[in-house]
Amino acid sequence: MRHSLHRGAGLALGRRLGAGHGPWSERLDRLAQPSTKEMTMSKNEIELSPEEMTKRVARFVDLVPYKDTMNAAHGIDPEAMKMMSSDNVFPVMSPEGWEGRSKIAPVKGADGLTVTIAECPPGDSSGLHKHMATVENFFCIQGTFEITWGENGANAIILEPLDFVSVPAGVYREFRNIGTDLGRLFVAIQCPPGETKDTVIHAAAAGAEVERRFGRKTRDAMAGIGIQFGE
Repeated sequence: MRHSLHRGAGLALGRRLGAGHGPWSERLDRLAQPSTKEMTMSKNEIELSPEEMTKRVARFVDLVPYKDTMNAAHGIDPEAMKMMSSDNVFPVMSPEGWEGRSKIAPVKGADGLTVTIAECPPGDSSGLHKHMATVENFFCIQGTFEITWGENGANAIILEPLDFVSVPAGVYREFRNIGTDLGRLFVAIQCPPGETKDTVIHAAAAGAEVERRFGRKTRDAMAGIGIQFGE
């Protein structure tokens, strides 16, 4: 917009000055020509129809928590999934061909990134766990969260709305809603290119409890979607 405004002003000035030849004419000609940047932008422009853009939109009201989708697809009891995650985890975006827990995300993006919304009532948590090869990033949408890390969760920080923290791969971490209202985190997981699953390790005791309450079949089904347990 700035270029077009400047060109219009320059041409008007040229007309007022009676410019037709000489330096003024050459300068006005240059102003009237599109810049290299503008020509490059035009060549790289991609047309996207409203129908195509609709496929890249996720409406929160339509999102389905993966405790429900994992029950339908793998027979994993929703209560077992809640032991390994927050009360509701809503997949928003995942790469094409993704086979992990966020497979049913409505938006399909490029390799290397999955996006979810973790929803926790007061006191709810993800349980202490680590991601083997992925970086987990938390952006607090609403509520107050305690993020603990370390093998025994010895370290902690507090996230208020609009705060952000990035946890490296291989580090044990847990998030917990310590507020009195429903809390939500925007969670972005960065995975190595070409990966189709995010492997998460929970404590051995958690695996034993899953097997005791829901049977070995449930534990094995969890392993199939990337939820494993320490020795």
